[in-house]
Amino acid sequence: MDATQNTALEAIHEEVRRCQRCPLHVGRTHAVPGAGPCDADIMFIGEAPGFHEDQQGLPFVGAAGNFLDQLLQGIGIDRSKVYITNVIKCRPPGNRDPQGDEVGACRDYLDQQIEIIHPKIIVTLGRHSMARAFPEEKISLVHGQARKVGEYTYFPMYHPAAALHQPSLKQAIEEDFQKLKQLLDGQVKPNEYQAPPQLEQLSIDRKSVV
Repeated sequence: MDATQNTALEAIHEEVRRCQRCPLHVGRTHAVPGAGPCDADIMFIGEAPGFHEDQQGLPFVGAAGNFLDQLLQGIGIDRSKVYITNVIKCRPPGNRDPQGDEVGACRDYLDQQIEIIHPKIIVTLGRHSMARAFPEEKISLVHGQARKVGEYTYFPMYHPAAALHQPSLKQAIEEDFQKLKQLLDGQVKPNEYQAPPQLEQLSIDRKSVV
C-alpha cells in the first residue's frame, strides 16, 4: 500500500465527515466516505447510505451489504480487498433516491477517490451510480456488460438491495458477479463505450461554443 495514496484517501474521508455542501448534513448521524484499501483493484460505487450505514459511518453494512458479502464470497473475493463507496455520502431522508444537486455536491469527492485508487474495474451498483458513466442508458439493458470509458473499465450491475425488494433480480445479480469474475480472470474483455448519438451531438455542440 502506497503511503502517499493512503494519506490522500484519508484526507478525502475526513473532508467528507466534515462536509456541509448540501442540506443532507443536517440530518445525518455520520457521513459515509467509503471503506477499503487505497490500492484496491475493484471499486464498488453504490447510490447512498441507508439507516445502518448512517449509524455506523460505513458503507454497505445493512441487509444489502450482507448480500454483497455473499456475492463477493461466491466468486472468491475478500471484501477487505475491495473499496466500497457511494455516489452521495450522507443518507437521504427516508432512503429516497439521490437528487441531482446532492450528486453534484459529492461529485468532486468521488472523482478524487477514483483518481487516488485508480482501480482496474469500477462496479456501479444501481442506476444512479451507473448514470455517472452511462447517463442515457437503462440498467436493464447494460447490466453485466463491461465497457471501457476513457482509462477505466466500468461494470454496471443492479444494486444488491434491488434483489431484496424484487427477488426476480437475484439470479441476474448472481450471474453478473460470475461475469465479473470472468472479467477479473481475463476470460472476457471490455468493449469500448460508444456514447448514444444525442450525447455525441451534445459534446460537439459544447465544443462549438467554446
